[in-house]
Amino acid sequence: MDETRTAQVAAVAALAEPTRRRLYDHVVRQAAPVSRDEAAVAVGVPRATVAFHLDRLVDDGLLDVVFERRTGRTGPGAGRPSKLYRRAECSVSVSLPERRYDLAGELLAASLAEAERTGERPGAVLDRRAFARGRELAGEVASADPDAALRVLEGHGFEPRREGEGIVLANCPFHVLARDHTELVCGMNVRLLEGLLDGLPGAGFEARLRPTPGMCCVRLERLHPGPGGG
Repeated sequence: MDETRTAQVAAVAALAEPTRRRLYDHVVRQAAPVSRDEAAVAVGVPRATVAFHLDRLVDDGLLDVVFERRTGRTGPGAGRPSKLYRRAECSVSVSLPERRYDLAGELLAASLAEAERTGERPGAVLDRRAFARGRELAGEVASADPDAALRVLEGHGFEPRREGEGIVLANCPFHVLARDHTELVCGMNVRLLEGLLDGLPGAGFEARLRPTPGMCCVRLERLHPGPGGG
């Protein structure tokens, strides 16, 4: 599990503590940032306990801290700004098994916008963008690493497993989209993985559509040299 996903799981787990969950729910329902004193009154918990839980929510990335003077006064004698809490600007989500609808949404939205701008067929734009995104993913690892493709696939939720000479992908990160829009999303997926392998020429695999119940629609198959090949 990579560091980002570990942090996301920890953030969600932090809300399992009842007082912490009540504090989080109170803070995010307010139109303005909340002080420790305000939160303590709202949930009926001692201020010291509230301070501990609010700061834990900050550490876990669920709340942000801002400092403001509630009196509206500025300059000398205005007093120290109050430490206030508000919902974190970043979002936290965890799905099991892992889904990457953010990646699919990015590709689909960007492709539609480009197609509307240029008049090109949306499917052709999506094919090109998915391939290019796959090459970008290849840049996340050292190409000399013999398991580079596996590392990228694992990091993006595909759950790769070696099977014979090939690699099966036990999880589809785009599961619901692929179920409802199979041809579009599976075509995008195979182009994404073709781009990944193109960016890792030493991987020795090719991406093939091999729909299998309970698996990703793409399988990586070992490349074999043709007649006269090295």
